[in-house]
Parts: sequence; C-alpha cells; structure tokens
Amino acid sequence: MYKKELRQKYKALRRELSLEEIENNSLSIANKLLQLDVWDRLYFHLFLTIEEQKEINTEFILQILAGKDKEIVVAKTDFNSIQMTHFLLTDNTKFKKNEYNIPEPVDGIEVPVSKIDVVFVPLLAFDTKGNRVGYGKGFYDKFLSQCQPETIKIGLSFFEAEEEIIDVYTDDIRLDYCVTPNKIYDF
Repeated sequence: MYKKELRQKYKALRRELSLEEIENNSLSIANKLLQLDVWDRLYFHLFLTIEEQKEINTEFILQILAGKDKEIVVAKTDFNSIQMTHFLLTDNTKFKKNEYNIPEPVDGIEVPVSKIDVVFVPLLAFDTKGNRVGYGKGFYDKFLSQCQPETIKIGLSFFEAEEEIIDVYTDDIRLDYCVTPNKIYDF
C-alpha cells in the first residue's frame, strides 16, 4: 500500500481502539521492550503520547527507563524549520501542549543528537522491511538522519507489519526493531 492509504487506514483503526485496549496494548509493548538487548545504553529518546491521536501510552516505557536509571530525552518541535530540539527530562521539566496537542518541554538542558543511543519512534504503520509511515511532516526522518549510525531505532505500533510500503524514498530511515503487543520485529 501507499503511505497516504496507510495513514488513512491506521488512523481509522486507532480511532476504533478503546481506552482499555490502548492501556493494555501499551503495557504489553513496554513488557516486550524488556526483551531487547538495548538496556546497556544510556541516552534514550522517548516521544510523549498525543492522547487525542490514540497513540501508545509511553508512560510505561518512561517508568522502565527511570527504574533502570537511564537518561531520558524528550523533544520540542519547530514546525517552521521541521526541526526537533532535544531536552533532558528532569524532575524540573515543565510541559506544555503545542497546537497539535504534542506535550513538549518548555525548556531545559539541551542534549545533542550525537549523544542519543536509542530512539523510540512513533508511527502509524510499518512494513516487514523496517520502513515506517508517520504523520507525514518529516520530523522523525530528519531527526533520525542526524543520529549516529549506531543509534538504535525502535518503532512502537499497536498493529502488525504491512507486507510492503510501496512509496519508500531514499531518505526514509529504516527502523532496527518494531515492537507490537504480540511481537518483536527485527530488521
């Protein structure tokens, strides 16, 4: 399928999810993440849930990271430049939702992209080759292209892989893993 079709399909599928399904599936994904061999790394970039889009509740992952004493990095987006600025999550971090209901840090200690070891990547759909479909703005493709080659990219999805995304571009960045409530995909 084409990205545009996949966006429509998976937005519709997400809308059908109940709050209980979102919570249960989010917890299953967090538990599956514990099976990955990534926990020796230090800097973990985590997206914060857009509840209005029925995204995965990343609070469970946040608790795992905090329990393992990891440095947690969160982003603030600039829709004019399609850039993300990355901040260390601390006890003093204050959040404000932007115009797209994305919770973002107001300010804080900026973390250079070169320090980030693992990125949890939001997505709408993905395929069996590790290609992903996001909301289409390009924030994550730009961000992931700036990461170190050894940075581990982990997609999180409520749904299983599509066979193939037809319109993959050369500058699209593939995932290393994608975790669903039922399976870990290793690309």
